[in-house]
Amino acid sequence: MSDASSRAGAAGPDGGRRPHRRRLLLLGLVLPAMPRPCWAGAQQYETLADSVRGALASQIANAAPPQRHFPSERARQAYEAWLAEMSSRLASRLPEARSRTDLLQCLDYETARAGLDRQLVLGLIQVESNFRKYAISDAGARGLMQVMPFWAALIGDGDVRRLFEMRTNLRYGCVILRHYLDAEQGDLFRALGRYNGSLGQAAYPNAVLAAWNRDWSYPEGDGRS
Repeated sequence: MSDASSRAGAAGPDGGRRPHRRRLLLLGLVLPAMPRPCWAGAQQYETLADSVRGALASQIANAAPPQRHFPSERARQAYEAWLAEMSSRLASRLPEARSRTDLLQCLDYETARAGLDRQLVLGLIQVESNFRKYAISDAGARGLMQVMPFWAALIGDGDVRRLFEMRTNLRYGCVILRHYLDAEQGDLFRALGRYNGSLGQAAYPNAVLAAWNRDWSYPEGDGRS
């Protein structure tokens, strides 16, 4: 804490600061009632090598429908248990059961396809959009995983409207996060910073990791393998 901050916090009755502090306290009572804004999901435009852009574009373009294959009945049962548990946790945010199931099945497929931890991605979606399909940040990022529109032209078909489609948004978000993880040699903290456009700042990575651990942690043996 700076000297100025110390003095401000220690002001006495004659310091002239308490009315201001009361206003701040009253403001603090009002703000939590307001809707939580989206985090500014603002991945930064960057020049990609042709080989990288081509590889990312091919990952986006693959339109194979999500199909879950299970190596054993035990794996199937573990997956169904995961699906039921995650659906229960999502119920307060997505009241409609079919919507929850569609989201979770698609998320499971896209995270497996990109080699990502699906619980991590649930935490990221919670922080980015709070599971609002049509969320738009101040920076213009769209959808569940708050994908910036320039990605549609860079590695997609250019149709930014499709970023509001659940599956398309999850496909872009997972491919982009995988790209950042690879670029940062597996450093999740830095990859999350790049995903949010806040590389080097701790607030966003910490928020995602906290949501992951607090709300979406799940034991091993979930039917992924």
